[in-house]
Amino acid sequence: MFRSCVAPALLAVIFVLSFSSVRTFGSRLSLNLPQTPVTSPNSRDPRQLFQEGQAALSRGDLDSAEASFRSVLSLDPRSAAAYANLGVVEMRRKNWDAAVLDLRKAEHLAPHLSGIRLNIGIAEYRRANYPAAIAPLASVLRDEPDSVQARYLLGFCYSFVERYSDSVAILEPLWPKMNNDFIYLYVLGISAFKSGNTGLDQKALSRLVEIGSDKPEFHFLIGRAFLNRDENSKALQEFQKVAAVNPNLPLLHFNLGVVYQRMGKTDLAEAEFNKDITIEPDMPYNYEQLGKLYVQAGRDDQAEREFQTAIRHDPRLPASLLELAKIDQRRGKYQEALDKLHAAEKLAPDSQSLHFVRGQILLRLGREAEAKKELATAQKLLDTGLTKDRAKLNDNPVPNPEVSQQP
Repeated sequence: MFRSCVAPALLAVIFVLSFSSVRTFGSRLSLNLPQTPVTSPNSRDPRQLFQEGQAALSRGDLDSAEASFRSVLSLDPRSAAAYANLGVVEMRRKNWDAAVLDLRKAEHLAPHLSGIRLNIGIAEYRRANYPAAIAPLASVLRDEPDSVQARYLLGFCYSFVERYSDSVAILEPLWPKMNNDFIYLYVLGISAFKSGNTGLDQKALSRLVEIGSDKPEFHFLIGRAFLNRDENSKALQEFQKVAAVNPNLPLLHFNLGVVYQRMGKTDLAEAEFNKDITIEPDMPYNYEQLGKLYVQAGRDDQAEREFQTAIRHDPRLPASLLELAKIDQRRGKYQEALDKLHAAEKLAPDSQSLHFVRGQILLRLGREAEAKKELATAQKLLDTGLTKDRAKLNDNPVPNPEVSQQP
C-alpha cells in the first residue's frame, strides 16, 4: 500500500503543517552576526541600529526591523549580518524569492557562516526549489554534522528529486532521534524501497504502522496511496475516516475534491475545493482544480479567473498556464496563448501536451515549419513514453509547499 510514492509537494506540505516536532529544528533565525561599524560624524552607530533591528525582529515588528537593517546597510553596505537578517524578515513574511536574494548577498559577504546557508536551504525548500536547496543544506551538514534540521531537510530534498540512495544515507542516521516522527518514517520508507533497501523499508514501515495506525494523518497517507493507484473508492473511505476525526486537516478537502472529481461527482468536488480554500486560502491547487472543473463544464470565464488566482499564489504552475493558453486558443487570441506556453515551457520543457497545443496554434497562424517541429516534438515525447508531462502538468495534482508554516 505504501509503495505508491506520494508526490514530494504533498509530503512537504504535511511535513511543515501537521507535525509540530519539526518546528523545533533551529527555528530561531536571527543570526546575531558580528557587525563592522562605519564611523561618520553625521551618522548613527550601525551597531545600535543593528541591535534595534534585532529587537524589532524578536518582537515580530518586521517593518521596523527591515527599516533598521536597511539603515545599517546605508552606513555599511558590506554588512553580512544586515543582509542575513533582512532575509529573515522576508522569510517571516513568507516572501521566499526576496529572502533568497538577501541571503545570497549575505552568503557572498560571509561564506563561512553556516547559519546563512541553512536559511538559504530553508528558503529554497519553502519555494519548492528542492534541487537548489541541496547544496546549501549539504554544506551546512559538512560543517555541522550534528545539525538535525539540515540533515532532515536534505534527506527530504534528495527523496523529492529521486536520489533515493542519497536520501537513505542522510536520513537513516536520524533513526534514534526521529523514529517517532510520522513523516520521517514515511519518507525514509519510500526512499529505502526505491533504492532497494528492503530491510530498512520494512523496518520503517513496521514502525510507521506501530505509531500511526490510529492517527488521522496515517489514514490520510493511506488515502493518498490509494489515490495514486486510482483506487478512488478506497481512497474516499480513508479520507472520510480522517474527516470524522479532524475535518480541518490541511489538504484533506483538497484530496476529497480530487476523489469526487475522478468519480465524476463535480458538484461535490467543487464544494470540497471551496472548503479547503476556507482552511488554506493561499494554496494554489484548489483554484487550479476548480479551473479544470469549470473548463469541463464549458465555463471558460470562471475557469480563467480560477487559473489566474492560482498563478497569483504560485507563478510556477505550468498546468494553469497551459489551461489559460488553451482558453486563449479557443478565443482566437493566439499570440497571448503562445506567450503563456512559452512561460509554461520554462517550467515543464518535456510536456507533450504543451508542444502539441503550440503546434496547433502555429498551424492556425500559417507558420507551418514551426508547427511541424512542435508536433514532431510532441510525437517524440509521446513515443518515448515520457511520464514527465503527467507529473509536471498535474494530471494527478498535488499541493505545493510554498504556503506552509516555517519548518
